[in-house]
Amino acid sequence: MASAGSADNPVPGQRRRAVGEETPEDREPPFLDLDALEIRARELLPDDVFDYYAGGAESETTLAEAPGSWRSWRLRPRVLTGVSTVRLATELLGSPVRTPIGVAPWAYQGMAHPDGELATASGAAIAGALMTVSTSATRSLAEVATATAGSPAWFQLYRLHSTRHTDDLARRAGDAGYRALVLTVDLPLLGRRRRDLRHDFALPAGLRMANHPPVQDGVEPSLRDLATATWTFDDIARFGDLSGLPVVVKGVLRGDDAERCVRAGASAVWVSTHGGRQVDPAVPSAHALPEVVDSVGADVEVYVDGGIRTGSDALTALALGATAVFVGRPTIWGLATGGADGVAGVLTGLGEELAHTMALCGLDDVGSVPRDTVVPAR
Repeated sequence: MASAGSADNPVPGQRRRAVGEETPEDREPPFLDLDALEIRARELLPDDVFDYYAGGAESETTLAEAPGSWRSWRLRPRVLTGVSTVRLATELLGSPVRTPIGVAPWAYQGMAHPDGELATASGAAIAGALMTVSTSATRSLAEVATATAGSPAWFQLYRLHSTRHTDDLARRAGDAGYRALVLTVDLPLLGRRRRDLRHDFALPAGLRMANHPPVQDGVEPSLRDLATATWTFDDIARFGDLSGLPVVVKGVLRGDDAERCVRAGASAVWVSTHGGRQVDPAVPSAHALPEVVDSVGADVEVYVDGGIRTGSDALTALALGATAVFVGRPTIWGLATGGADGVAGVLTGLGEELAHTMALCGLDDVGSVPRDTVVPAR
């Protein structure tokens, strides 16, 4: 069986079958080759743009270790369970989604494709996935909200040195229909990203950060110009009140920090190393996740990103207590090579891999993956 599903409960991206149509057991789904996709994206993108997306901070140890860190766990499949279909649908802070694999926030998507964030939003909607929209998007938060076609989206917020502008962004996110505000708290200043420094990276001509103030004195601001200010735990409730939205705190790698976030009003926490672009070397998300989950308890949703490249990685994260996983670079390569369809293909492919691995492990619902599904590798 290549992927789990049924006519009544298809996996993400798989339409309902007509009578007489082949079943998933009759065919193999397309193979999702993320390495080949990245190579193709590198061929299409200018060197400085590719390195901006692909690079990490300092020695890039965190970046390099992330995918392999998920392999430090091993799956323990159950047998004779009778599982024939797998349910990938779930809810994230009360919003229904067809897959627990979402799009992590990433900046400047207009460099990867002319439609930028609009194409990513469309692709996520096709796959039934949640998209997190970056503060540093090249399309306005209102435009992207419209492009989600009713699929849920969250808005990621940096605390900028302009308090007035940051407050305004939070309010606008609530007004535009976003379902949550994601406070990225691991960026009190930019990490030292050597590839960007080598290229003296700047936004290409004609692109701008659509959610930031316009050009002043003939100079377009960059994220470095708008370097973020430091968050405090008091900001969690404050920005929740400003936006009228539940607050997710992203960039948490410690259990004690996660517990304090929840006490301060966070509805959920997001384990993340910022794609290996901030502290380096940092503890991998795959190793930080269990401590964070245990610290906040079963009633608080925990999300994770960082090196998730296969359906088995996603299943490992769910077994360790994540409610959902988010991917960044794979969706970048999908966008660069295929626009909205490329993004949808990546998310759908990962969903099919997840469903297939769950069926092999005797699991039928992403909402009830037991911790003992995984053990540390010896």
